[in-house]
Amino acid sequence: MNFRPRVHDEPEINLIPFIDVLLVVLIFLMLSTTYSKFTELQLQLPVADAQAQRDHAKEVLVSVTSEGAYAINKVPLPERSVEALAAALLEAAKAGKDSVLIISADASARHQAVVTVMEAARRSGLTQITFATQSSARAATP
Repeated sequence: MNFRPRVHDEPEINLIPFIDVLLVVLIFLMLSTTYSKFTELQLQLPVADAQAQRDHAKEVLVSVTSEGAYAINKVPLPERSVEALAAALLEAAKAGKDSVLIISADASARHQAVVTVMEAARRSGLTQITFATQSSARAATP
């Protein structure tokens, strides 16, 4: 029988393998994580709803067909003269000089037909003129 007291060694914690494992995990996380890149300037852009802000009462829509015929707010005009077009624009401009003239011309309309609309707008005092277009995606689909 062995009655001698045993010498108990104190357990020793070796930190070197633990640190090695943590460094490997850290390197793995650094390599596999994607970082979002933000712009250097922080901007807060204004929010607007374009359809809600449109004031249809101030708009005068002039359509020009490929044959050179005119329609104001979808009402065809019998005459094609500058004077008749200017008189019709004055009548259609409910907001007066603040009205916006939208020229919607066919792609194959003559240049002179569009210039006639612009001249009639000048004679009637309408200075805010814009041109209606369609996106290339809509134009490609028949």
